[in-house]
Amino acid sequence: MPATGIFFLPLKVWHPAYLTSGQQIIPKDNNMLKKTRIVLAAVFFIAISLLFLGISGELTKWFGWMPKLQFLPAVLAVNIGVVVLLVLLTLVFGRIYCSVICPMGVYQDIVSWLSGQRKGKKMRFKFQKEMKWLRYGIWVLFVIALIAGVQVFVALLAPYSAYGRMLRTAVAPASVGTVIVAAVTFLVVTILAWIGGRTYCNAVCPVGTTLSFLSRFALLRPVIDTEKCKSCHVCEKKCKASCIDIDNKKIDYSRCVDCFNCLDNCKFGAMKYRFAYGKAAAPAAPKATSEAPKTTDEGRRAFIATAALTTTAATLGAQPAGDGGLATILDKKVPERTTPLTPFGSDSVKDFYNRCTACQLCVSNCPNNVLRPSMDLAHFMQPEMGYESGYCRPECVKCSEVCPAGAIKPLTPQEKTTFHIGTATVDRSLCVVERDGVSCGNCARHCPVGAIVMVPKDPNDPASLKIPAVDESRCIGCGACENLCPSRPYSAIHVNGLQVHIKE
Repeated sequence: MPATGIFFLPLKVWHPAYLTSGQQIIPKDNNMLKKTRIVLAAVFFIAISLLFLGISGELTKWFGWMPKLQFLPAVLAVNIGVVVLLVLLTLVFGRIYCSVICPMGVYQDIVSWLSGQRKGKKMRFKFQKEMKWLRYGIWVLFVIALIAGVQVFVALLAPYSAYGRMLRTAVAPASVGTVIVAAVTFLVVTILAWIGGRTYCNAVCPVGTTLSFLSRFALLRPVIDTEKCKSCHVCEKKCKASCIDIDNKKIDYSRCVDCFNCLDNCKFGAMKYRFAYGKAAAPAAPKATSEAPKTTDEGRRAFIATAALTTTAATLGAQPAGDGGLATILDKKVPERTTPLTPFGSDSVKDFYNRCTACQLCVSNCPNNVLRPSMDLAHFMQPEMGYESGYCRPECVKCSEVCPAGAIKPLTPQEKTTFHIGTATVDRSLCVVERDGVSCGNCARHCPVGAIVMVPKDPNDPASLKIPAVDESRCIGCGACENLCPSRPYSAIHVNGLQVHIKE
């Protein structure tokens, strides 16, 4: 096979005369199409799941681009390249995003497949009319919430973020609130998928509804050959989107998710995945020459090339702490901050919360346990920063590497130290001024940017014990001082966020 055949569709496939001739551009073995879709979906699903679990390790470098292919995060990040790519994929191939790229969609396929393994349930679907009132009602509310900045509603319905919260909460529950939300989401999605396949995608999911406006005009679609169709209803009974009306020989392309079950199960060759516009002509009888298999071979190359193009386009409860078991050390409590802290790489508190979809990918990948889901109703389930368990180390930029929505912009460790996200404040009533006759100074010793200095407690007595003073012009808000302060349960020094972050 020529090298160009791997990444580009053969020119003949795109020739208008070829496209309108009604010939299939896929292999006659339709099973290959479905198998390839399943393989691609498995790669996306496993890689994204590992990222959410925070155990991807080196895989982040290879698959870290996958979350950035998610539709809503790309829109919020104003990632024009990805948005255009997804729009073009949908206009050409239909809703392959829902069957391959979206982890929530693949999760529903897994549940639906398991449900279909029950006795007598392999042929359990039937055509159902579109629930317009529910589908478009939810979509309108979602768009209004997105424009108005009601991120709680947006986060609840965004499929990629909902899947991330389900998985994250299952392995590391953060609070009662997040457990309840994740459990309800899990139950709703799982029950709908178990009973009705892709009901959630085509009745609730706002991303699916958005893509449906485009998919009904897709160039390549499953098409019913009315002359070959025997009205056996097998394709209809295998359609998990319930979008095939075999009695009227119609397919609702706004709901079709390109799973290719219909092609795989039609015994009469009546279902074809082909160019959908123009009148389909009867296929010509193959010539009795050595070149007879050429069309099938070119179709196979075309499909493999399409799959390759799709996957490569984006690459443009611990035990209580103690001192040797002799005494329990009190856990630190969260101080009251005048302004919340948002991660390095976010432009401001407002911009961060307007863009964040609460997928919690940054929470999963934070190695220092600084990020956690917020219980504040205004930012429910979106990440917040806290320094009770660790601090934001200057060399760590993990969250900026994985954020797909542009809420945390990519930055290097060198750039990170030029950002100021907050300033430290000392509560002298809590400060451990003296330890065995020596000033504590723990915060000053561990400040990575030298923003804390020890000054005499009594300005008139240079020999008096020293207390910390903060140089706000140097403080970047990393929280090392707050985390390492020995004062319990509240640190004697804590960080207040800045509404608008400062970059030197």
